[in-house]
Order: sequence, then structure tokens, then C-alpha cells
Amino acid sequence: MMKDAKMTKAKKTALWRDFASFNEDALMFNGLPVPLGGMTVQTFLKEYWHKKPLLIRNALPEFKAFFTPDDAMNALQDENIETRVIAQNDGWQVTHGPLTKSKLPKRKQKAWTALVQGADLIDAHGHALLQLFRFIPDARLDDLMISFATDGGGVGPHYDSYDVFLLQAHGQRHWSIGQESDLSIVPDVPVKILQNFTATEEFVLNPGDMLYLPPQYAHDGVAVGDCMTYSIGFRAPTYRELGVALLNFVEDNVDIEGRYSDAGLKYQTTPAHLSDVMVNDVYQKLQTLKWDKSWVAECLGCYLTEPKGSVWFECEKPLTLAAFKKQALANGVVLNAGTRMLYHAPWVFINGEHLIADGADAKFLASLADARTSDLAYMNDARWQLLHDWHGQGWLNVT
Repeated sequence: MMKDAKMTKAKKTALWRDFASFNEDALMFNGLPVPLGGMTVQTFLKEYWHKKPLLIRNALPEFKAFFTPDDAMNALQDENIETRVIAQNDGWQVTHGPLTKSKLPKRKQKAWTALVQGADLIDAHGHALLQLFRFIPDARLDDLMISFATDGGGVGPHYDSYDVFLLQAHGQRHWSIGQESDLSIVPDVPVKILQNFTATEEFVLNPGDMLYLPPQYAHDGVAVGDCMTYSIGFRAPTYRELGVALLNFVEDNVDIEGRYSDAGLKYQTTPAHLSDVMVNDVYQKLQTLKWDKSWVAECLGCYLTEPKGSVWFECEKPLTLAAFKKQALANGVVLNAGTRMLYHAPWVFINGEHLIADGADAKFLASLADARTSDLAYMNDARWQLLHDWHGQGWLNVT
């Protein structure tokens, strides 16, 4: 999916200048403006996050779409990009990409929508835009989805199981929203349409306007003419998914010594009966397996940094360690757009793998994870070797 996630230093600087110009007086987080209309992150988290919707007019003033309708049509034909088309012609229809040119919907046809997942990995501007939302921790931030719709297009009244920011990028979209207690879905339809939807608020978004919606808040967006909406979504795994991940982690990382034995076995006249003695013996042995926070942290870090199945890494130009040092010192390094990196002492997690770091090494890696870049001011042989290895795997680029 990541054909060219590398961003040159010049391109990254230009992107930052573009975004900085949107709201020079806005509050800052991690060196970037917060697109909350002048509201502090603390106020947003306390009053809105996970609680109620927020409409932000002019969140990104003079915003211009960087991903065009033609880009969306091209994405529909790319086998490396996850896409789908949702149309409402004599009932709802869903078609998953890639599509051949002859199967593409006609631009003049009304009421269809193209959805492009992972746009932050296929467009450097998309990756830069996603960085503006890192005031929500990386452990929760997911991806950028782009929706291009012709007049009347939409995906029907629905709800998401996660928080979402809906940024209007091009044209207009009419939104109807409401907090529904009945979240039942229309049966036998290929998209999840709410059976009973009553709007309590309605508004039209223009380019640069943004709507925040908490989980399970019903909404229905309909294009007014051709329009594009950029959706910034957040990860909200079910506890079942997390439980399965923890069990898989235990299977791969925990060893219980010994083998079942029954030296005190008693004669039983019912050979097919699973005895209470055997059940109790195994139960007692498994009690030595204790859950603790360190296990959960270690498992969670690996799980949350595991790349999606559609993401792959490739080193654009392998370098010797000496050549890597020379280029890195001259230009710095930046994490690949697809790289997920977190830390929780004593671990550092990157793309589903983890290592233990302490002291100055831990601070260096934490700084790299937070900034996603480094000027390599304080280096030692071990750090150079680690970054060189990551570069060879395509996880890190020389800018």
C-alpha cells in the first residue's frame, strides 16, 4: 500500500508551512496548531471527547483539498489501496476495489460515493494532516479516510463505534445528526443503515469546516454537488479483540515449566470420565499464570503497533552503516509514514516488535517516537546500529 511514503525534507517543510498558515494564532501541540477553533485540548477532552458533538467552523481556514476527485478515481483502480464504491440506485450497492476503468462509476452520475482508506499512507499531505490530530495519543489515532461523493451521494444514516473528525475538504455536505437509543440496523442491506433515524441537528459544512462526533452518535452526510470529506478516525478495539491478543501473546511469550503427570492415579471403573482430580491438578498449575500490568502493557504495545495487513515496508535504497550515518547526520531521519511506534517503560514498541531500553537510550527513542523525527544530536554505536537496522527494514527514512 505504501508505494512511496517517503517525504523529503523540503516537502515536509512546505507542508508544515501550509498548515501553519491556516491558524497562526491557534494553540499548539507538539509544534503543530490544534484545529479546534481556538479551543484548548484540555477543554475539548473535558467537555466533548466521547461525550457530545462539536461543530468547528473554519477549523482550517482556506483549506484546499490535496486529494482530488481524479485521485479518488485513480485510487479505485489501484490494487494496493483499499477502496469501495457505495451507490444508491434501486437499493444500496457496495463494490470493492480495485475496479477496471470500464467499471468505474460515471462522474456525471448522481448519488454515489468512493471511499479511500489509509490516505495518510498514499499521500504525504494526508500524513501531514493526520499529524495535526496527535493531541489524541498515537495509541488511539488510526488513519485518514477520504470520501468523494457526487451530488446526493452518501452512505446513509449510520453510526461509528469510534470517535471521528469529519473535515470538509471540497464542496459542501449536508449533515443530519442525532443521539439514537435504537441502533438497530436495516436487515439484508450491504451497508449498515440505521432502521430508525431522527435528526436533532442539521447543518451544511464548507471547505475547512469540521465536525467531531463521539462513538455511536448517529449521522447522515449527503453531498451537495460534488464534494470531498476527510475522516480522521480513531482505534477502538473490542475487549474481546484485546483479550484474544493477550492470549496469543501468552502463547508466544510465556512458558510454564513441567508436563502433566499423575503418579498418584487411582483406579476408576468409568474410563471415559474426566476426573475431578485431573481438572483440579491442571487448574492449580495454571494458577501460577498470573496476569499483571507489565504483561498487559507489553502485549498492548505490540498489538497497537502491529501494521495493518495492507501495509508493507521496503527500503528504497539500502545503505552501509557508514553511508547511513553520513546521510542521516546531514539530513536527519524521519519515521516512515506507515511506522507505528509507542513506548511504555521499560519497553519501546515499533511495528509489532519491542525492545527494552533504559536511561539515555530510552529518552532518545521516546523522543523519536513523539516527534517522529530526530536530528541525531546525541548518538552512540548501539543507537546508530538500531536506526540503521530500521532503515534497512523500511521503517525509517533518511530525510
